[in-house]
Amino acid sequence: MRRRSDVVEPLYQTTITCPCCEQAYKTSRVRPSFKVAVRRDADFCTYYKSGAVNPEYYVVRVCPRCGFASTENAVQQLSERQKASYAARIGSSWQMRDYGGERSWQQALDCYKLALICAQTIGDKDRIIAGLLHHIAWLYREHGDQEQELRFLRFALDAYVRVYELEGSPDNQARLMYLMGELHRRLDEPYEAVKWFGRVINDKKIMDAAMIRASREQWQVLREDMLQKRLELPEELENPGRA
Repeated sequence: MRRRSDVVEPLYQTTITCPCCEQAYKTSRVRPSFKVAVRRDADFCTYYKSGAVNPEYYVVRVCPRCGFASTENAVQQLSERQKASYAARIGSSWQMRDYGGERSWQQALDCYKLALICAQTIGDKDRIIAGLLHHIAWLYREHGDQEQELRFLRFALDAYVRVYELEGSPDNQARLMYLMGELHRRLDEPYEAVKWFGRVINDKKIMDAAMIRASREQWQVLREDMLQKRLELPEELENPGRA
């Protein structure tokens, strides 16, 4: 009979150095062997087995001492100006609390919203802010709150557009354009969605086969949705571009 001490838990602790107060603290992560996805939405929202720990709950790290929250992709060290901005808006009123253990859905949401405020306060990259907004929308989707989901999808879309406009030609431009098309589709803006999917499909410089294929699939979903709603099809939907 296997001893209880031999059972591998889904969560493990890792030590993080806070980018703001520079103190070390512990936060939980999900072991890779427990990250078993069962399906994924077209905007990359991932679902896991019922009852399993959701790895998305543990993406944000929160310093219990000063309250600064961020992801591993965010800025790793703050300037004195950024520290002062954070202290003035959040840090001065932070009451010590620890999110380092197991998290509920509400605690995960609180962590993401705190990370969003932190990122906006220190002026982190639009790509980081867009990702946080999108993750918050996914949490509301999981919770069945469509009104809040759509609200944060709108915020995320606006942020992704800023990324596209300001970053020029990022390495994953095809994925970004596809995402903007899909979020327009989910926000019931089919004509805008068509434009972004069409750019991925028809731009000969884009060689990302996965995003071209995904754009073609959502192009077809969009076409069927518009026919069902008796909307006039744009000319692009009659010709899906390159094969």
